[in-house]
Amino acid sequence: MIAVVVVLAILVVVLGGALVHARRARGPAAASVDGIRHDERAIELDARERALAARAADVGGVRLDVGSARRQLEADQEQLTSATAALQGERREIAAAQAAVAQQRQQLLEERARLAGITPAEARAEVLAAVLADTERDAALQARRIEADAVATAETRAREVVAQAVQRVATPATGDLTVASIALPSEDYKGRIIGREGRNIKAFETVTGVDVVIDDAPGVVQLSCFDPVRREIGRLTMESLVADGRIHPQRIEEAYARSQGEVDEVCRRAAQDALLAAGVGDLDPELVRQLGTLRFRTSYGQNVLAHLVESAAIARTMASEIGASAELVQLVTRCAFLHDIGKALTHETPGSHALIGADLARSHGESDAVAHAIEAHHNEVAPRTIEAVLTQASDACSGGRPGARRESASAYTERLQRIEEIAAAQPGVQKVFAVQAGHEVRVMVSPDEVDDLAAAQVARTVAKQIEQELTYPGQVRVTVIRESRVSEIAH
Repeated sequence: MIAVVVVLAILVVVLGGALVHARRARGPAAASVDGIRHDERAIELDARERALAARAADVGGVRLDVGSARRQLEADQEQLTSATAALQGERREIAAAQAAVAQQRQQLLEERARLAGITPAEARAEVLAAVLADTERDAALQARRIEADAVATAETRAREVVAQAVQRVATPATGDLTVASIALPSEDYKGRIIGREGRNIKAFETVTGVDVVIDDAPGVVQLSCFDPVRREIGRLTMESLVADGRIHPQRIEEAYARSQGEVDEVCRRAAQDALLAAGVGDLDPELVRQLGTLRFRTSYGQNVLAHLVESAAIARTMASEIGASAELVQLVTRCAFLHDIGKALTHETPGSHALIGADLARSHGESDAVAHAIEAHHNEVAPRTIEAVLTQASDACSGGRPGARRESASAYTERLQRIEEIAAAQPGVQKVFAVQAGHEVRVMVSPDEVDDLAAAQVARTVAKQIEQELTYPGQVRVTVIRESRVSEIAH
């Protein structure tokens, strides 16, 4: 026990001495660490002071810039204020000037009213009328310039397109009439055709619906009928009876049945050939049948079915020349080919062949575009689509080309006379001459009564009236001539 106590005492003494020695040894080191820490704090403080000084300098520069910008802004505001004041002054001056002008105008109106003995309202109306007249004249001059520019830029290209389209078509002219002549082997055949008490001729006219004309012309008998298909059937029937020599009611019915079958076959083949030539397919069978009947229909001497094929070719060429798509070219071709389909029914249905044809096309599956082109090709309906316009143009080209159509001498004379009457009825007209077979009318006007603008108005009025009143192939050009002549006599 005593030994333990002694050991513990020794350990306490040893540990105490060690602690004392360690404290004595750590004193200089602690002092050195404290010195280092003090130096670090001094350096950090110095850096902070320098950063604060730099920031202060920056803030001072920014304050200087802000002050300069503020002074510049104040100067701009002063300039803007002065400019606004000047503008307001100018506005006041303008308002004062406008008021002065209005006052002068009112004084002028009152003075003019006093001198003329009219009220200010009447004077104002007179001034407005004068201004309106000047405006209308300016508008007429502008319209004339626009028209001249349009003609200069468009006429050349239009002529090229039309010329190329027409030149590529070579369709022969036809001269079919509404009367068919049948040659007879001898004069005694006229008696056979008439029959006892007119029995044979009455049977023939009843069965065929064709009138038989027997006159003093030797060796010939004539058949007359408005329906070209019935007339053709009657012609074949009569030729068959004359060739056989046996003419009686039963033979007439038999010959008529055979002739009807032959004409139906001719119509069918003609329609198929026309479809192939025009490049049009997928047509309703009823439309094909109606097309075939146009093989025997003529208009101004031009075969209608041939006219449709020709119009389709011209329309296709025109559409291609103006850069239309393949679908539009095909649609235009179809419209032009069917535009006169209504002529197959005009002897049965009253009305315009254009409207009849449009109804017929719609009832047999044609599109609205095709039906519209058909009904608009003679302007019964205003054309609204490019295919309708091209159909009109192709129809006019086919009907108006040289040698395409002809008309009777009496109708031709009446048309020329009416053209001259329409032109002569205009004010200031001195002389009128219809030239080029009625395709041009030259109107000479008095230069003292008609000025240049009025001459243009005369040409427009005459052309419009001709369009509304007359039916003619092709087009009619109206040329107004205004000429001033001055002459002196040397003695």
